[in-house]
Amino acid sequence: MSAETAPSTTQAERDARALYEDDHRISPAEIAIGVIIGRTSEFFDFFVFAIASVLVFPKLVFSQLDPLTGTLWSFAIFALAFLARPAGTMVFSWIDRVYGRGAKLTIALFLLGGSTAAIAFVPSYETAGIGAALLLALFRMGQGVALGGSWDGLASLLAINAPEGKRGWYAMIPQLGAPLGLIVASLLFMFLIAALPAQDFLDWGWRYPFFVAFAINVVALFARLRIVVTPEYAALFEDRDLEPAKLTETLRSEWRIIAMGAFAPLASFALFHMVTVFPLSWVFLFTEETPVRFLMIEAVAAAIGVFAIIASGYLADRVGRRTLLGVTAAAIAAFSGFAPQLLGAGEAGEAAFMILGFILLGFSFGQSSGALSSNFDPRHRYTGSALTSDLAWLFGAGFAPMVALWLSSQFGLIAAGAYLLSGAIGTLVALWLNHELARTID
Repeated sequence: MSAETAPSTTQAERDARALYEDDHRISPAEIAIGVIIGRTSEFFDFFVFAIASVLVFPKLVFSQLDPLTGTLWSFAIFALAFLARPAGTMVFSWIDRVYGRGAKLTIALFLLGGSTAAIAFVPSYETAGIGAALLLALFRMGQGVALGGSWDGLASLLAINAPEGKRGWYAMIPQLGAPLGLIVASLLFMFLIAALPAQDFLDWGWRYPFFVAFAINVVALFARLRIVVTPEYAALFEDRDLEPAKLTETLRSEWRIIAMGAFAPLASFALFHMVTVFPLSWVFLFTEETPVRFLMIEAVAAAIGVFAIIASGYLADRVGRRTLLGVTAAAIAAFSGFAPQLLGAGEAGEAAFMILGFILLGFSFGQSSGALSSNFDPRHRYTGSALTSDLAWLFGAGFAPMVALWLSSQFGLIAAGAYLLSGAIGTLVALWLNHELARTID
């Protein structure tokens, strides 16, 4: 891309570039830190909304409904972000091509932070009627569009630069943001619930995490801009390794890889919500357990999940990523046959379910990212990876809390296990069908 045809940049991007105009080269470790910061901020937003969907919105926005129905409606709004993500990828790919990746990232993260902060001002049903739910849905879709646009290609950059024999290790780095985001969100809500009277928490206390999310997004923006404006990133962009392509062209050329990439991680993405969002809703609705204690269990289990994700990188480089994904999918299938019932077995059962679930999640989720980066044609790698991520989250996770809660409320916790089993089967079938992908992963 010549200087004459290069897209214009934002002031933030120019300032970031000015800070690093010397000969300093961004190391893989610095890229990894940028990836972790970015993903942690996104998952913090994700879990703040998810926790509020269980503890706040059914009483605030759907107070005219019974608790179960209100929670199901909250989860329906929760799913809107996953539906909106592909639209965000399409819109922001155009911004990327026309105005540059710095402009794209700046707009996307401020939209994400603005939508998240706006949720803090959502009124109650008593104040605004159905308008409260409509505003919540609008802001949630704003989050989804922004998440589609916040794809910066850094995970692909890590995959491209991974040394031989270290692809599994580099693949797990972006995944660390999920448990880290959950830990921070859980502890913050736990503190607010414990420190405030119940009515004060419902009136105004729950709003503070959404303001915190906006502040974290600003920090994440500059951490990521620091990398995307570097000469190395620009060179990859100019060499077409990280150049945004048109979605129609990418879909036409890479549809098979995108489809396999969307279905291969179904087991880990289904388990993702089965040990994060769903159990909180089940415990809150159907047991006498306090939210404070269960949020602490989630935070501890997520910390164990961090170590499991790190271990997945070590194991994947020794047995192969495809082998590890297949073995963990089979383990998740076995887990689905008995583990969900632990939620109905008291406090010890809840802790066992969460810890076992996060260990399995760490091994599977740790290798569910970036498996296809090297399989795309370089011209489509940037956009294809973004679209694959969008569809994987939509199919594997978008409706998981709502479906699992409805099934378990109607047919018992064993039905939630059946839902998890379907995700494990989807992963095993996708890995079996796509032999070309299997060779690439290994």
